[in-house]
Amino acid sequence: MSEKCLTFLRSKMDEKELAKLQALDNSYLIDFISTYVELCNPDSVFVRTDSADDVSYIRNRSVSLGEEQKLALDGQTIHFDGGSDQARDKKNTKYLLKAGQDLGKHINSTDREKGLVEITGYLRAIMKGKQMYVCFFCLGPLDSEFSILAVQITDSAYVSHSEDILYRPGYEQFKKNKGVKEFFKFVHSAGQLDGTISKNIDKRRVYIDLEDKKVYSVNTQYAGNTVGLKKLALRLAINKASREGWLAEHMFVMGIDDEKGEKFYFCGAYPSMCGKTSTAMLKGEAIIGDDIAYLRKREGEVFAVNVERGIFGIIKDVNSKDDAILFKILNGANEVIFSNILIDEAGVPYWIGKDGLLPHKGTNYSGSWVPGKTDVSGQEIPPSHKNARYTIRLKSLENLDANLENPAGVVVKGLIYGGRDSDTSVPVEASFSWQHGIITKAAILESETTAATLGQEGVRVFNPMSNIDFLSITMAKYIEMNLDFAKGLTQAPLIFSVNYFLGDKDGKFLNRMQDKRVWLKWIRLMADGQVGALKAATGLIPKYDDLRKLFEDVLGKGYTEADYVTQFTLRIPQNLAKIERVRNIYKEAKGISRILFDELDAQEVRLKEFQKQFGDYVSPLKLT
Repeated sequence: MSEKCLTFLRSKMDEKELAKLQALDNSYLIDFISTYVELCNPDSVFVRTDSADDVSYIRNRSVSLGEEQKLALDGQTIHFDGGSDQARDKKNTKYLLKAGQDLGKHINSTDREKGLVEITGYLRAIMKGKQMYVCFFCLGPLDSEFSILAVQITDSAYVSHSEDILYRPGYEQFKKNKGVKEFFKFVHSAGQLDGTISKNIDKRRVYIDLEDKKVYSVNTQYAGNTVGLKKLALRLAINKASREGWLAEHMFVMGIDDEKGEKFYFCGAYPSMCGKTSTAMLKGEAIIGDDIAYLRKREGEVFAVNVERGIFGIIKDVNSKDDAILFKILNGANEVIFSNILIDEAGVPYWIGKDGLLPHKGTNYSGSWVPGKTDVSGQEIPPSHKNARYTIRLKSLENLDANLENPAGVVVKGLIYGGRDSDTSVPVEASFSWQHGIITKAAILESETTAATLGQEGVRVFNPMSNIDFLSITMAKYIEMNLDFAKGLTQAPLIFSVNYFLGDKDGKFLNRMQDKRVWLKWIRLMADGQVGALKAATGLIPKYDDLRKLFEDVLGKGYTEADYVTQFTLRIPQNLAKIERVRNIYKEAKGISRILFDELDAQEVRLKEFQKQFGDYVSPLKLT
């Protein structure tokens, strides 16, 4: 560290905090931190090590500043984002690209030099009057080939506290990796505040600089825009994985037992609000992670880890019947950060879908709330936002798998892709092969929009691998990566699709919420050949007798042949329309492999052959 840099840092931090930085013995890291201390101009700097005292300092600081408020139960707090800061801001989340770089029309970007000038202007002196927090984390288990080190700079104690719950500590990992230069960097400021809420939402920006492995986030507090190690880090990781031959995916990791208790591990990719967390938390199964996974190949098998150690989950409709384990955590004396829900005068939390009656008044993200309260446009304000969240540590869960911190990861037996699809896909289906699965289950995934992102709900959106929002490479490269990942494997994991949202003509769901437990058990049994399947035009579907037995064994209820026919009828017109929609999208993209079009063409031929033989709607009872 130069004497000039040392003198400057002493003007912003005391000797204790400076000593924490010096102990890392990494001039590259300290230069990075010093650059943003100078640019953002905080009144002081706190350096968070892995110590319990430092963790407590930030947690208590968030409460003392009003970024979080204590609730009735010990450990529980509530954080409110502003009414216009309730979801990921897709429009203003952009990659900074040099002239000539092009990631494709589905990936939002801006000129790198112009973007850096803009974001630097926003960051200049943005922390004046505040304290800066410098925090060190590790993505993935410690001391692992999966591990990626990261540094978060922020002026939000709430963001720092959230990341402590969600991610492994990284200060000692930086010490072990003395002088490391490659790590992920995140710079965030909530900006000027109106009370505790980001004021200049019109200047909300989230910019990703792939060249410098750095993410900037300003004038926002919503965690999806600010907790750098979550989806922002996923963008950096996808780019890194593309260069190194592994996968960074928007996937849960969970263990599913057969009736003998033998556990297999699966990864699953679903867009937000499509049942991903509730699947990872299924009763009787074991959770490793609910959101982001890194996958690597070793000795002919696929291994996966959970990038995180906590859950930032959607709380809407979490109840004691369908989410018993999670409900217990959220209603006990555990460390929980609630965001954008309703609290009553006694500090008891409420949300849409929670057991019991709502209070007659309380406080939510809109301020003081009573039933019937409307916003400026006359729309009724719900008691909690549809995208309201909770943040918890996985170790709080009684169904946590013992391999969460296993540096080697777990062997993956199958990949599951699911979206919100009201009229096309059957509840569960296996692909014919790895290639067929990657193309027809993953690369053509569509999902109807929800409250998890800003914009209109209920619109069918193309979302390959449930990862389009986070791609930092072209779609052509991403599909190629996934296809090539099977090379060298002794036996590639099976690939499945699920759809919990199939409906009838009146919009009523044909699946009940707990039916997913049966679909997942069938997936587990398929993974080692304990059940057979019927060959449809789009993949392999369950046999009725197998499902009838599983409904009895797993849920203790009957399953009629009529329900089976309704749920697993092959809807040929809708499937053909989907192929046409997606084919047209890929025709406009550059460099897409011929393999994709060949696989879509082959599926279209099968569908038309079935249509000629059976008609537009094919009962599973006609398949053998």
